[in-house]
Amino acid sequence: MNQYYQDFLIRNWQAENRHQAAAVISSVLSEYGLSWEPEGADQDVLEVEKYYLNTGGEFWVIEHKNQVVGTSAYYPIHRGQNAVEIRKMYLLPIARGCGLGKYLLQQLELAIAKRGFEQIWIETASVLTAAVKLYENNGYIPATGVETKRCDRIYMKSL
Repeated sequence: MNQYYQDFLIRNWQAENRHQAAAVISSVLSEYGLSWEPEGADQDVLEVEKYYLNTGGEFWVIEHKNQVVGTSAYYPIHRGQNAVEIRKMYLLPIARGCGLGKYLLQQLELAIAKRGFEQIWIETASVLTAAVKLYENNGYIPATGVETKRCDRIYMKSL
C-alpha cells in the first residue's frame, strides 16, 4: 500500500514506525477512556512482524505532514471461515471527519478480498461510536464471541 487520500499518505508500516504507531493507538485509547495494553491486546503493535507480516496480514500507517496520524491492519484468524480480523484502525483527531476512516475500511476490504479471504471480523468498544457507526453502515453484522477485554462488540462481514 502506498497511496494518498486527500493529503494523507497511506503506506506500509516500517520498523521505524513502531513507537509512532503505538503512540497513536495509546493516545486514541486514552481519549476514549480505554487502556493501552502492551502486554495484552496491544502487544501486536509492538511486534508487527510476528503478528501481521509473518502471518499473511498487513499493517498500514497513515501520515500527514510526515507525522504518523493513524493506523489500520488485518491478519488471518482461526474464527469463521477463511477469515481475517481488521485491527488497530485508529485515527488521531486531525485525521477524522474527512471520510478517511471509510476510505481505509474500503481499502482494507479490497486488499483482503484480493488475497482470497471470505470473512472479515472486527472487535470494538461501544464507546468508539464513530467506529461502530462506520462498521454498521458498511455491511458488518453484529456477532458473538468477543475475545478482547476492552471490547464489547464484534462484527462480521462476508465477502
